Amino acid sequence: MSYRIAPSILSADFARLGEEVRTVIEAGADLIHFDVMDNHYVPNLTMGPMFCEAIRPHSSVPIDVHLMVKPVDALAAAFAKAGAGLITFHPEASEHIDRTLGLIRDAGCKAGLVFNPATPLTYLDHVMDKLDMVLIMSVNPGFGGQKFIPEALNKIRAVRQRIDEHTARHGGEIWLEVDGGVKVDNIRAIAEAGADTFVAGSAVFGQPDYQAVIAAMRAELAQSRRIA
Repeated sequence: MSYRIAPSILSADFARLGEEVRTVIEAGADLIHFDVMDNHYVPNLTMGPMFCEAIRPHSSVPIDVHLMVKPVDALAAAFAKAGAGLITFHPEASEHIDRTLGLIRDAGCKAGLVFNPATPLTYLDHVMDKLDMVLIMSVNPGFGGQKFIPEALNKIRAVRQRIDEHTARHGGEIWLEVDGGVKVDNIRAIAEAGADTFVAGSAVFGQPDYQAVIAAMRAELAQSRRIA
């Protein structure tokens, strides 16, 4: 299994955002995770499409946009235009989930759904063919630096089973991303539960040596006992 590490620039130094993006990619990041909060769906306010457009020239890897907003469609389209490579959103925030997934894909981006800790997985039942990613929140969204919720491991296992069953029958690839409290000391357990893509904010940007942290994460992932 290929593993991807996606540092979240929510924890970066905003006064040096372009430099931070370049540095963390040089340190080994596979994606740049971009948290969008609207102070409505979640109790915080972060970055709009112009930030995405501004960092796009600094990023040689895809920008992974996580929309914590309601409504979704207009901002999804704006972020696609601004240079996003992947766009995920919360099913509770869209009036028409299938349509929103289609809108994102039609704009040339990969599309995915995000599940909060208490959100049921039944939203996946009829849209697996429209998904490129499932993102499991292992904290409640809205703020960085929270602790990993252990029950998320069971949810990751359940989603991994759904993904494997779907791709075995229909082919294709669906990434399983985890966001919230991911650190060097728990990334292996998260991978063993079935995740392949890992968002890390303060765990990376809160350290002086980004390359050392990402290398330590990869060393833990290399010891994962899950057989793909």
